[in-house]
Amino acid sequence: MPEESGAEEILLEAEEKMQKSIEAYKRDLGTIRAARATPSMLDGIQVEYYGTMTPLNQLASLSIPEARMMLLSPYDKSALGDIEKAIQKSDLGLTPQNDGTIIRLVLPELSMERRQELVKQVKGRLEETRVAIRNVRRDANDHIKKLTGLPEDDVKAHQDEIQKLTDQHVAEAEKLAEQKEESILTV
Repeated sequence: MPEESGAEEILLEAEEKMQKSIEAYKRDLGTIRAARATPSMLDGIQVEYYGTMTPLNQLASLSIPEARMMLLSPYDKSALGDIEKAIQKSDLGLTPQNDGTIIRLVLPELSMERRQELVKQVKGRLEETRVAIRNVRRDANDHIKKLTGLPEDDVKAHQDEIQKLTDQHVAEAEKLAEQKEESILTV
């Protein structure tokens, strides 16, 4: 039955797209600051290096000697000033300390107000992820309905499978959000 294999392809494609939404959400969560320093906090920072926007992680090595401190060692010392400017412009709220060879980033203690702002960011991005997953569900359901020759019972069964995938991926995103909120609110 060619229609049946088409339906299976639609299900596999939907699951793959939903999983990609989850992976994108994980990357997003990594850029949101928690109480501890993490390398992924700096992932979104672009530095103007010789006229080209370059990801920070390509210009410097990063080490985390303490829970709330990061050290950046630029591969090219002439990029120190540019790296410092890029960090200051970012929305991380960090003040880089440049000693001429390395940049030290000390994460200040988060105020309760700032923690709540970060939790709002997590929830906002969670909602965007839910919407993305639901859009995949809608598209998959539309494709299933358009398959010709598929009995109505099979269409319903495939739509139920798509709904299960949707529920499973939304629950996974909610669990990630919960873990991130917990790490933000932990003092």
